[in-house]
Amino acid sequence: MLSAIKNKFILLLQLFLVMIYIIFEELIWEGIAKPIYETIHALKILQKLELKLQSVTPSIVLVIFVVLLAIVEAFGIYAGILFVSGQVLLGLTLYIAKIPVAAFTFWLFRVTEDKLMQFGWFKWIYDWIMKAIDWLKSCEMYMKTMERLVQVKMSLKAFKEKYFSGKSPFIEKMKRLYKTVKDALRK
Repeated sequence: MLSAIKNKFILLLQLFLVMIYIIFEELIWEGIAKPIYETIHALKILQKLELKLQSVTPSIVLVIFVVLLAIVEAFGIYAGILFVSGQVLLGLTLYIAKIPVAAFTFWLFRVTEDKLMQFGWFKWIYDWIMKAIDWLKSCEMYMKTMERLVQVKMSLKAFKEKYFSGKSPFIEKMKRLYKTVKDALRK
């Protein structure tokens, strides 16, 4: 009995972690933050900053990174508090506002990773997080959820192509209907 409860609790925890990871990875990172990160990475001013960061000591890089990360995480936690307290629009606005800072922080991590990894405790935390993500991705629940997500994406893409492509019969009918209504209103 106790073993069954423990297994259900572990399964529920896995489901929670999988859903959180998918939301952050698929929706927030892939949909919003990654394009911002790529835009930030391409900015000439940041390419100059990247060169300057090569001459900065690892300790200063660490302080800058930790301060930015703390700000991003504090905004995320406060946005969550706003969501829970019923201020959904304000929470969403705050969460969206933090995404460019998070993308910049990620950029900073990528360009100074070698300096940050010089700190044993930092490297240990990073390795632990990567192992946790690998474990999560190896869970059957994650793999099945991702397979289903791929199917949903393919269905949405087929729906979009069928009804919203440039030569779609549906779109053509809507255009004709719009033109008919527009012509009728002119008379």
